[in-house]
Parts: sequence; C-alpha cells; structure tokens
Amino acid sequence: MRIPLTKYGIRELILFGVPCVAGVGLSLVFLPWIVPLPLFVLAFILNFFRDPDRDTPRGDDLIIAPADGTVSHIVQVFEDNYLHCHATKISIFMSVLNVHVNRAPVHGRVEYVKHTKGKFLDARDDECFRSNESNLMGLSLRGNDTKIAVKQIAGRIARRIVCACTIGDIVKQGQRFGMIKFGSRVEVFVPDSVPFKVMVSVGDKVTAGKTILGKIGG
Repeated sequence: MRIPLTKYGIRELILFGVPCVAGVGLSLVFLPWIVPLPLFVLAFILNFFRDPDRDTPRGDDLIIAPADGTVSHIVQVFEDNYLHCHATKISIFMSVLNVHVNRAPVHGRVEYVKHTKGKFLDARDDECFRSNESNLMGLSLRGNDTKIAVKQIAGRIARRIVCACTIGDIVKQGQRFGMIKFGSRVEVFVPDSVPFKVMVSVGDKVTAGKTILGKIGG
C-alpha cells in the first residue's frame, strides 16, 4: 500500500521530521510537558506533505483543477509567454492546510516550461501574478489543437516550486507533476478563441484531480 506522502517532500520530511521524532523521544524522557510542541510540528509537516490518491474524471473536453484550494479569481488576461493571446484565467489559492501536490488539468503534451525568479508577495495579492517567482507550463491537448497554460506561483511563505515535467513529456489528466511548498497559488489559462464553459465560481473550494473547472466546447 502506498504511503500517502509526496516524493517531492522527501528532503523536508527528513530535515524536519527526524528532529521532531527525536524531540518527542527526548521530551518523553526529560521534559514530558513539552511533548505537544514537537508532536505539533511533526503533525504539521506530515499534513502538509500528504498526497492522497484521487479518482480523476476523464474527458478530452474537461479542464480539471490542478490544485486544492479556493477559487480566488476568474478574469480575462493577456497571457504573453506561451499562448500569446487573451485568455480566461482561473486562479486557485492554496493555504498551508491544503494538499500542495499539483496535478495535470488535461491529457496532453508539454510544449513549454519557463521558471521565472521574482518576489514572494502574498499569493492572494493581485500583484503576485506579475511579480512573484513562478513556473509556467504550456500544454497541447490530446486529440485537438487546443493549448492551455498552467502557472505555479510562489507565495509569501512558499520558497520552492517543483515542476517535474520537461518539454516533450506526455501527461495524463490528474497526473502529479509537482508542488509548491508552504502556501501558494496555481492558475489555469484557456484561450478566448476556444469555446469554454467555466463550471466554478469565485469562492468555491476545489480539489486537485477531481473538481471540473470547466468544459471545452461547452
């Protein structure tokens, strides 16, 4: 049975988890009253790097949520890195309590990956879209010429973005492709030239690999 912890957090699990376990053991022997402190930190680390299995809806016309969290924005923007056109942007804010493993919203081919260094503004700040450290992945959907983009954005606390995909990779809908560590934001861009029915609203809670954000041609 798979242990529901992400491989993307092995370093942090060892770096912080081992001292916490040791702290619990030592506290039990010498200072029993502080046992709750290392236990709390250990529980937080394990909770943050959890990676539960998900049953993903399948469909070449479906855009699935790439992240757990709350829909914070649904707006029109100009995406000038990969799509080079006006697009519908759906932003998902991830708190430190959410699962932070990111999943592919579609079945397609990775055509573009760009990591941009930047600031670490609060992920709820509108300015973070332009200024924060980020990683943009461009995907060409299976079965048609539609292209979409997925952007991972670091937040005030998040300092490391993981994207395990490279150009030429084929990703399946719901497949794990990376994570952002300790609070962040993930965005999906769908070109205005593509008929697209948004199926979520601002404020909705969504689940990576499960929630349908919208339908192409809908």
